Amino acid sequence: MKNLVYILFVLLLHSCNNVKEKTKETINKTGETVGKSATEFFDGVSDGVKKTLDCEITLSQDLIKKGLQTGKYEIKSKSNDDNDNTLILYLIFNDNFKQTLNLKAFDKENIEIGRSNLEVSGKKGSAEYFEFYFNDKTDIESKSKITIE
Repeated sequence: MKNLVYILFVLLLHSCNNVKEKTKETINKTGETVGKSATEFFDGVSDGVKKTLDCEITLSQDLIKKGLQTGKYEIKSKSNDDNDNTLILYLIFNDNFKQTLNLKAFDKENIEIGRSNLEVSGKKGSAEYFEFYFNDKTDIESKSKITIE
């Protein structure tokens, strides 16, 4: 009889450990799934906010025909004031290029808010960042439009 009690006790102890391990595995898998979902959710929110706040930058057809192409851009302040008045733009040269670019900035209601120009040159197959400075009072806001001619 003692042997039977001993065997039952060992089986009970072993089954408790199995339940404990299964519970731990389930909690870990649930945590992993929640973590992935939360990351995907926040990535989606970030992308949505970015798309909502993005500016539209357009090249004239003439510049496109001359082999100019835009890449990534950033809009920031030229100095420590609150106005975002500097456009840092990655330009790609599909042909040799040398020309003064004229930029016009428009707010989200399509009202002109500033102009900038800069002589830009690049060899076919090259690319680099250029900084376009607008007037200190210009504030390029979210959803602004910038045309390049």
